[in-house]
Amino acid sequence: MNPPLSASWSNSEAVSVSNTEVSPTQLSDHQLVLRCQQGVKPDRAMFSELLRRNQSHVEKMLYHLAPDWSDRADLVQEVWIRVYRNIQRLKEPMKFRGWLSRITTNLFYDELRKRKRVKSPISLDAPRQVDDGELNWEVATDVPSPDQDLSSQEFYDKLNRAIAALPESFRTTIILREIEGFSYEEISEMTGVSLGTVKSRIARARAKLQSVLQPYFELH
Repeated sequence: MNPPLSASWSNSEAVSVSNTEVSPTQLSDHQLVLRCQQGVKPDRAMFSELLRRNQSHVEKMLYHLAPDWSDRADLVQEVWIRVYRNIQRLKEPMKFRGWLSRITTNLFYDELRKRKRVKSPISLDAPRQVDDGELNWEVATDVPSPDQDLSSQEFYDKLNRAIAALPESFRTTIILREIEGFSYEEISEMTGVSLGTVKSRIARARAKLQSVLQPYFELH
């Protein structure tokens, strides 16, 4: 296992902030990336600030992709090790968040292939209403009664199973779109497929989910 990597580097590892008095907290992510790319190795203070700001994003993505994996913390650490080793190659610093998401997704699939999992690792515990109106995962309630609680849980269970039954590529795109809230263009860049393919996969995934869940809506 790799040595622990955290937002607080040891004093012996700290490096001056590119010979300036500017605090990393005063810089944008774009500026932090540029500072990290200036030397042979990323400036530790600048990189630590990038990690601090974006740690929760990586954790959230891996939670939705692999909620039942006991070693998610190790995967989060591995994501940042990959970022540290490869940040010099990022040609468009303005797109750091998308690049970070792509590294996280790639790591997940690397691990998935290693484990040759059969059961889907996808779980949706926070379905949301999408802005284009094509799919509504909200269950409207005021003060939920016990029966309503059971009904909502039943719906989410059915939704989870429906997501699990989707082909792997469809699961990824629907998670990135509906849970992570990425645009079609961002998903295209992250997954390395064309914009048309992304739109097609999401449309087909939504159609499949609606078909599977329609009987539930008719009974409720």
